[in-house]
Amino acid sequence: MEVNWNGVYPAVTTAFFENEELDIKTYLSNIEAQIQAGVDGIIIGGSLGESSTISHDERIELLKATLKQANERVPVLVNIAEGSTKKAIELAKRSENEGAHGLMVLPPMMYKPTDEETIAHFSAVAESTSLPILLYNNPVDYKVEITLDMFERFVPYKNIQAVKESTRDISNVTRLRNRFGERFKILCGVDTLAMEELLMGADGWVAGLVDAFPAETVAIFRLVKAGRVEEALEIYRWFLPILELDINPQLVQNIKLAQVYTGLGTEYVRSPRKKLTGEERERVISIIEEGLKNRPELPDYLSIEI
Repeated sequence: MEVNWNGVYPAVTTAFFENEELDIKTYLSNIEAQIQAGVDGIIIGGSLGESSTISHDERIELLKATLKQANERVPVLVNIAEGSTKKAIELAKRSENEGAHGLMVLPPMMYKPTDEETIAHFSAVAESTSLPILLYNNPVDYKVEITLDMFERFVPYKNIQAVKESTRDISNVTRLRNRFGERFKILCGVDTLAMEELLMGADGWVAGLVDAFPAETVAIFRLVKAGRVEEALEIYRWFLPILELDINPQLVQNIKLAQVYTGLGTEYVRSPRKKLTGEERERVISIIEEGLKNRPELPDYLSIEI
């Protein structure tokens, strides 16, 4: 199944039981909700999916379950975030063998590589697989920036096709377009900048709060792309206080708590994470409850042609 890199790609949460084992039933109920809401792809095992705490075997278990549930309705991508290039290649090959449609690949973890080391890492992964690749550019959280000059080195790799743009610099969308035209698809990776980057020409949105609010997320994307900006803006302004839960060190806990309130998940996390407690928990709940109280009525966004 082809990945076209247009639209909304949820970075889905990984559901656990209280004992921290995988809860596949709850996980798949969210996958189905995302697909029914009109998302354009699924990304499993990302940072929001608690990548640092799930094994390769668990990631493949999630992949198999997701592929079966999706049943070719949307492409399914596996996130690769490894400290070792060898391990990254192993996961890329295994994901391809098990039927993944694409990959999202991060720079080497736990070690700040040089630009040349970063280029070598991404290049080696690309050479190991025929799957299309989305590079994750997030210097704020991962301390590695994929610069325009580095992107130049990836032009010959036909399967390096897109970037998850999380630099927090909206003008980087224009820089990429000015330098490379349509060579690389651009997907916004920061919920609180999504509408702005879409208006600047981004092709898609790797979203977080979509896990709790899939319909609203897809509606914003489709309305923007259809030129119905005022309608999109009304929803986006309502959504922004909730979207800000994504730009927080406890984004996993925040979003899982939001999923509880919208019936799309549980708040169990895997250690060392812990569920929110005390004043911070109350603060997050108040934001979620205020949003639900004023939840907007959506247009028939699935019928919008874009």
